[in-house]
Formats: sequence, structure tokens, C-alpha cells
Amino acid sequence: MSTALMGEERMLDIIDLALSHSKADQTEVALFSGRWALTRFANSTIHQNMAGNSVGIRVRAVFGKRVASAYSNAIDEDGVRTTVDRAIDMALHQDENPDFVSLPGPREGKPNNETDRLEFRSLREGKYSAATAECTAEQRAEMVQSIIDESDRMGATAAGSLSVWAGERAVANSLGIRTYYRTTSARLTTVATGPDGGFGYASAKANDISDIDPRLVGYEAAELAAKSRNPVDLEPGEYECILSPYASADMVSMFVWMGFGALAYQEGRSFVCGKLGEKIVHESVSIWDDGLDPRTIVTPYDTEGVPKQRVDLVKNGVAAGLLYDSYTAHREGKKSTGHAGSLNPIFTPGNATVEEMIAATKRGLLVTRFHYTNVAHLMTASFTGMTRDGTFLIENGRIVGPVKNLRFTQSILDALSNVDMIGRDIKLVDNTLAPALKIAKWRFVSGTEF
Repeated sequence: MSTALMGEERMLDIIDLALSHSKADQTEVALFSGRWALTRFANSTIHQNMAGNSVGIRVRAVFGKRVASAYSNAIDEDGVRTTVDRAIDMALHQDENPDFVSLPGPREGKPNNETDRLEFRSLREGKYSAATAECTAEQRAEMVQSIIDESDRMGATAAGSLSVWAGERAVANSLGIRTYYRTTSARLTTVATGPDGGFGYASAKANDISDIDPRLVGYEAAELAAKSRNPVDLEPGEYECILSPYASADMVSMFVWMGFGALAYQEGRSFVCGKLGEKIVHESVSIWDDGLDPRTIVTPYDTEGVPKQRVDLVKNGVAAGLLYDSYTAHREGKKSTGHAGSLNPIFTPGNATVEEMIAATKRGLLVTRFHYTNVAHLMTASFTGMTRDGTFLIENGRIVGPVKNLRFTQSILDALSNVDMIGRDIKLVDNTLAPALKIAKWRFVSGTEF
């Protein structure tokens, strides 16, 4: 994959052109570019290699309380001016938004002290991996072959994908925001399909592709496929439930998304409404969001150019904070926490192993991951979905065998209020860091055919 990005100077020159052309009261310009590559495989054979470039510019124009945005992938001089003109024209025809105050200013969300500033600068400059950016199709094929070798050894077939990304983003506005950063990421996922209905899943994600061991990923999925052969039916109902990090991360990311955005809180559609400072889940549960944590895919600035801040969302079971962009912050006379855009939820680990969780389970299920999860009810933080790629029945402290997948509808508030044990190891799944969790009660509503 070619590593030539636009670079800070060129990106800010393009943004300066847009800002100088704008006649709006306030103007914000965001520019991103990136290069990606993807290798897909199925039936233990690579069947697709893709690579491409992407670039885009977004202009937000403000006239008083009238705001509009325009987007384009044309970044030559004419294209930039045209995008600015479109944003201005749309803003002038907008109704006023009485809650809009201002775009963020240059002091918004600044690190609090010199130690924070030095750490922030180090993270901003240190999470770009040349190994990821320069990863070739041949290197990706070698990693995929390691996956296939592990599946072959277990008598399974492998499917999945390996993607790499190298990108950069610059944001500036007429109030003085001016930021740039570059980043990389790599993600490997696989599903192993064994004989007699056995399935297994594994994935890994990192800034640096060198941190991903494809053989371990392949072994994890193939071993699950071997262990989950010949699954049997199980009556739906309420069971003790052990969630692997894949499943718990899915739940935690949905929990944060449903309830801790400031806009949802301000509009009265969050389960946190009226409960800030109150206990909402078990006291062993602490969750925060931190885009600067080096264990995640670091995102130093949000899409408005505001530095990311760590925000405690749940602290010892108590609802502790909300995530603000500039719009929602200014509605309350606050500062943005740098949360216009992506989230990086982190669940505080405990001290248990999965083996200890299994030993402590009288009758329950071990769930590898969830599939097709969706919101069921916002105000109770309920979601619905199904288990997938390795679901096992536990009786009297030991796994007795695989079962067919089950559909569930479950309040996450209830689940996190009934946490029995928390895993000591945490795993990055997409953008969420989460441990395994043992839940005392989980509601499965129906079975499936496989």
C-alpha cells in the first residue's frame, strides 16, 4: 500500500483557501485523506484484493443562528470554492436554530496542564505505524495463510478479511481552531467453519499491524469451530451468562451510544436522564471514554478539531458524566469534551479469568459474540440480537457442550446491575476496550435453527 499522504502543510493550505473564500460569520473546514487496502478470503482461499484512496472536504458555514454544511471530494481550487459557496447558500436559506451558540474556539477542550500537554503531543505523533501504512498485498496474503493453516489443522475452512488504513485529518475554523493528525489501523477478522455445524470467530485490531498475531487469531477461531460441533437445542429462558470480550464490547459500546451522549440527555431520550450522580448499575462497574488511551485506536481530536478529553461515564456504578460536542456544550454553558464523532469506551477490568467464571456457574451459557444487535428500548437501555459462532452450555462449573444459537432481548442496565465477575484481561474490539463479564441473569427469548 502506498504511504504518500497529503501532509500537514498541503492540507492546511487547502483549508486556508476555503476559509479565506468564505464570507460567513463563522466558518469551519475539515479535510481528510487516506489510503486503504483490503484482502478478503472465503473457503480458505483469497478471493479479493482491493486498494484505494479517499479524500473529502466538509465546510460548515454560520450566519448568526443559521448553520449548514456542504461536503465534496473535489479539493482543487474551484472545487473548494464551490463547496464553500454551497455551504453559504444553504446556511442563508436555513431557519434559525435557537440553541446554536457558536463554533468551538481555540481554547475549547485544551489539556489542563503541561504534563497533559506533553502526553497529548506524544500520543498525537506516536500512533502512526509505518508497518501498517506500508503493508503490501503479499504481506497480507502471508497473514491470511496463517489463518488458513490453523483452520486446515482443525479440519475447518476459513473466511474473513484483513484491512489496513493510513489516514490524516486537518480541521480549522475562523475562530482559531487549527489541528492536524495522522493515524493508522489494521483489523483482522475470521470465521472458521468446521464439520457438523461448528463455527468459531476471532478478531484483532491495532494501530500497528505488527501487534496482530494472525496465527493466534486463526487458532482461536478454529478451536471454537472444533468445540462447537453438533450443537443441540436449548430451551429459551433466563440463564447465567458469561460474555467473551467480543460480546461484552458490543454491549458496552451500545450502552454508551444509547445513554451518554449529551444531545440524547438534553432531549430527554436517555436512560441517564434525572440519574446523574446516582447509582444505575453494580458498584463494580466503571466505564469511561478516552480517545487518547494508547491501547485504543488513538483519535487525538474530534471532527470539530477539539482535543479529546477523558470522561468518566460510570464510576463505581454511579452515572458520572456525559459526552459533549460544541453544540451540546454551549447549550449548557459548558466546554466540549471533544466528542463530535467517534467514541472510545473503556470498561475497567476486574481480577477474574474466564475459567474461574465457568467454575462459578451453576447453569448458564458461554457466549462468544453477538450478531445483528439493535436497540429495543432506549429508556431501559434494552437491546436485542442473537448469539453466534460458539455458544456453550455450562452446568455445575464445567462446559458440557455446544448449543444452537439463541435470540435475546435484554436491558443492559439490568445486566450491568447483575455483574458477578469481571475479567482481568481486556481486548480491543472495534473501538471498545472490554473484558469478559459474568452476568447473573440474561434473558434469551427464542432459539434458532443453527
